[in-house]
Amino acid sequence: MRQVTVTYASGESVAYPAGVKAQDVIGKMGSLAWPLAAVLMNNELKSLDSQILTDCEIKPITLDTAQGATTYRRSLCFLLAIAAKQLYPKRRLMAGMAIGTGFYHYFDDDAPLSPEEVVALEVGMRSLVERDIPICIEWRAWADAVEYFKASDQPGTLLLLEHLNDSIIPLNECTGFRDLHVAPLVPSTGVMKTFALLPYHEGFLLRYPHKEEPDRIKGFEDDPVLYAIAKETRERSRVLGVASVGALNKVNASKGIKDYIQVAEALQDKKISGIADQIAAMGGSVKVALIAGPSSSGKTTTSKKLAIQLKVIGFDPVTVSLDDYFIDRERTPRDEKGDYDFECLEALDIEFLNQQLVALFAGQEIERTAFDFKTGTRKSTGKTLRLGERSILVLEGIHGLNDKLTPRVPREQKFKIYVSALTQINLDDHNRVSTTDNRLLRRMVRDYNFRGHSAQATLKMWPSVQSGERKHIFPYQNSADAAFNSALDYELGVLKVYAEPLLRTVKPSCVEYSEARRLQSFLDNFAPIPSASVPGDSLLREFIGDSEFKY
Repeated sequence: MRQVTVTYASGESVAYPAGVKAQDVIGKMGSLAWPLAAVLMNNELKSLDSQILTDCEIKPITLDTAQGATTYRRSLCFLLAIAAKQLYPKRRLMAGMAIGTGFYHYFDDDAPLSPEEVVALEVGMRSLVERDIPICIEWRAWADAVEYFKASDQPGTLLLLEHLNDSIIPLNECTGFRDLHVAPLVPSTGVMKTFALLPYHEGFLLRYPHKEEPDRIKGFEDDPVLYAIAKETRERSRVLGVASVGALNKVNASKGIKDYIQVAEALQDKKISGIADQIAAMGGSVKVALIAGPSSSGKTTTSKKLAIQLKVIGFDPVTVSLDDYFIDRERTPRDEKGDYDFECLEALDIEFLNQQLVALFAGQEIERTAFDFKTGTRKSTGKTLRLGERSILVLEGIHGLNDKLTPRVPREQKFKIYVSALTQINLDDHNRVSTTDNRLLRRMVRDYNFRGHSAQATLKMWPSVQSGERKHIFPYQNSADAAFNSALDYELGVLKVYAEPLLRTVKPSCVEYSEARRLQSFLDNFAPIPSASVPGDSLLREFIGDSEFKY
């Protein structure tokens, strides 16, 4: 019998029969502080039910790691889908976006759930946890998988299978319930002891723990801005007739993608126009529109499009970037690793910014400066600026929602806009498209196109970017006067064309390989959409290039 050699983090190597499952070789991993969620095999994330077919290095992924926490959350959604099917077999459970520390879920008939029904769902989930049932990978012939999802009334998954032509389809199976194997799940229901269901608007939140405390659910902090965006975008999806990746692929296959893109872009422009109308309705008190959002949310293009809409209704907008107010590099604070922390508020010259804003709003003239990123210093541009009676500053940067940025500007003179790419399209009923993945792919493509960064470099620094967002952006999003969802539901089909070749450059020897492979598998579900179909003024052009705007 052919054997494979498994090498552990300790350096010990052990021979096993080829085809042995990962769950049968974990005994040599030693004592672990938290339960296993999955394993890394040659830097690729695998479930414990996976077979080992080649020599490999194997490492534990526990619940207190970033990958373990993500696997746990994905598994909770699977557990919920099982309980919902058992309790309400005639209703379709739909997964929604993350709100706070929870995923919003609802039924597609939009009938509100009573608190008693939500409790029943949680009881059903906990019963499954107590039974500690294995979660297995089941391989089905394509035709068999199609028949199963027809019989179980999962049309979103059926549409997704229409795009795939693999002869064998991997499914996750537990208690006879099956779902597509999109990514690894925890080995059994008994692992998922920590969760809670909370009634929320027409549906409920599936609440999960953080990786720092895998056995505790933190107190709930509502996020009405995100919910409002989720509701609005869900209604937009109904207008467009596309709520899942399979439905998008179907539109693409029928050669209707150009019309779909035009409508999607028009709806986005209409939203920006509505924000301009909100500013106009303030009766002239607004002096500055502050635009903030996480990385790759499209803040720059949003500011340019807002300026156009403000001109349409009679204003004279002036766009300014907070990047021009960085302090000299040698004075920039450093983070805990000793690196320059360009994302902290203290990296900006707050006093100088506020002096200029107060002067401008008093009708005075200022001298404009710009930050030279090559020398790390701020320099004069030789240009001046004076605001007229109908002028409005459009100020874009990550700290725009934080009032500590503009302490000398009265609140009534500020209009705050939160921008983020909050993806609402799902892979299918139960498998979400992560908004973070959308932004990461945008950033990867932009970093390569305009900054010369490799995919590996973008993946390596992404956790640091996310950490900065949690500190400097997300805590202030609910103070926004308006929120703009910059996600375009068709964009992942376009980004696929650019991102796939970049992801293939990340090799199995790289630490970032597991994330690259996950994103590759995710993009496999999308039919490619040619960039020629993307309008020149689209926000997506900020990332793929050939924009009509100058950046």
